Amino acid sequence: MSKEIKLAKFAGFCYGVKRAVETAKKLKAENPDKKVFVLGELIHNTDVINELEQLGIKTINEIPEHGEGICVVRSHGESPEVIEKIQKAGFSLVDLTCPDVKKVQQKAVELAKDGYYVVIVGKSEHPEVIGIKANAKLWTDKVVVAVSAEQLKNYEKEIKAHKRVGVVVQTTQMLSALNSVVSYLTSISKELHIANTICQSTAMRQSEAKELAKESDLMVVVGSKKSANTSHLAEILKSITKTIHIENDGELDLYKEEISSAKKISITAGASTPQNVIEKVLEKLR
Repeated sequence: MSKEIKLAKFAGFCYGVKRAVETAKKLKAENPDKKVFVLGELIHNTDVINELEQLGIKTINEIPEHGEGICVVRSHGESPEVIEKIQKAGFSLVDLTCPDVKKVQQKAVELAKDGYYVVIVGKSEHPEVIGIKANAKLWTDKVVVAVSAEQLKNYEKEIKAHKRVGVVVQTTQMLSALNSVVSYLTSISKELHIANTICQSTAMRQSEAKELAKESDLMVVVGSKKSANTSHLAEILKSITKTIHIENDGELDLYKEEISSAKKISITAGASTPQNVIEKVLEKLR
């Protein structure tokens, strides 16, 4: 039985991730005598992290009291407090926060300064959301993170009393999460300002994958289980067709039955999935 296998056009590294990985490598190449550190994993991909380690670019999870060399802020962004701490420790700071994430931080600050009750649609433990919240918190204590109307209900009294509500979104969130929060807020707030800050790359990736899923028996989503945008992608597609989420071609062996019974298979991948990982999956399926 011949299979039809398609690869999504918008699959793999987004602009912010590509920029972060290329710049980190370039920094090390241009400063061979300096130590180069990244605070937190540069991207959610073990292969890439290992490759960076081999080049001498080390991941640290805490800022030492005294640091030397270069410390990189990854594409997820950080809180102003953390950035100050990096500089105080003595590192030269290189900020590789994704420009789209920077925009969300700035928008949240703008809303906070203008006296809005700030609602961030996203997962509270996600590094990007932690950074956005910390930036807004410098200007107001009225900041809340929620990924659904359900989670917001605990703050209903406060929000009603405040009247003016401003909404921003984690760049890799699902539109459905934003819609759920907005429709709830519409019913309880007098003035609502919504900034749909889901980045273009996420939006295009999701909408293309949805179209592919409608005509496929099986969707294969490639990328780290730790990656928010990859997990959201898999979640969205599961409601349309049979979907498997794998980190690399080795995991395809776990889904032999699903693969052999599918005639039309489409592949998409998260924003932190390297091209060579996607290609190996494609080759193995073929």
